[in-house]
Amino acid sequence: MLHTVLRRRALGESVERIELDLIIPAGKGKGHSSIAGICRALAEHEKAQAYTEAVEAAQADFTALRQRPATTPTSA
Repeated sequence: MLHTVLRRRALGESVERIELDLIIPAGKGKGHSSIAGICRALAEHEKAQAYTEAVEAAQADFTALRQRPATTPTSA
């Protein structure tokens, strides 16, 4: 379902239009779709994408910090 929704949203279709054609094949909502369900799936996908990017950025920062030469403190 998510793949279809993402593809159609990328083409500029509204959630309302997508919902009319979407049929859930299995699970609790089998046979039905809802605008709220589509919006929830899109929000969860966006959150997962943002989290992945944040983790990658943090790992890159950590790697850069570890590669810097250690400095010794100086006394006054």
